[in-house]
Amino acid sequence: KLMVILHGRGDSSHGFTFLPSYLNIDDMNYLLLDAPYDYYGGFSWYDLPPNQLKGIAYSSAVLADIFDTLFKKEFNAEESFLFGFSQGALLTFEFGARYEKVLAGYIAVSGYIYDPENLLIEMNPNVNTSNWLSTHGTYDDVLPFDTSSAQVAYLQDQGFDITFKSYPKTHSVAEDELQMIAEWIKTR
Repeated sequence: KLMVILHGRGDSSHGFTFLPSYLNIDDMNYLLLDAPYDYYGGFSWYDLPPNQLKGIAYSSAVLADIFDTLFKKEFNAEESFLFGFSQGALLTFEFGARYEKVLAGYIAVSGYIYDPENLLIEMNPNVNTSNWLSTHGTYDDVLPFDTSSAQVAYLQDQGFDITFKSYPKTHSVAEDELQMIAEWIKTR
């Protein structure tokens, strides 16, 4: 089993080193990645609006190469998870929904979707039968709750099978949210 973890803008893989021990899932391997662009002492997956698309495309290509390599010999896609926070959550949607292989689960925390309409057109139709979880804070002061919840609702209305959960939090990861995510993963 494998979980690939994508951090948010300005952070690094180091920011999520707490997650494996917190989730405490037997026989799960973890790969914490650093985004490809330097950003004020941390890293970024893509540029700020309105210049995101080039970075999203590049980061998605980097992730495709990494995943292809991982799934050649060591791991199985159907036993692997993609976890992203903030910018990493956007990549979970933008890359995960288009990737040729179907994963065991996709977890997007406190993110948004670059272009929901285009995502539905370009997505791998097989990923819609898999497991998607999106969470967001109702007090998020970086990425507004209303925007993200409306985007997920749009995807759901168009037949995208995704679970959405809200939490009374800011742009962060909450303990009760992590407990729910750990249980959600264990049921997969």
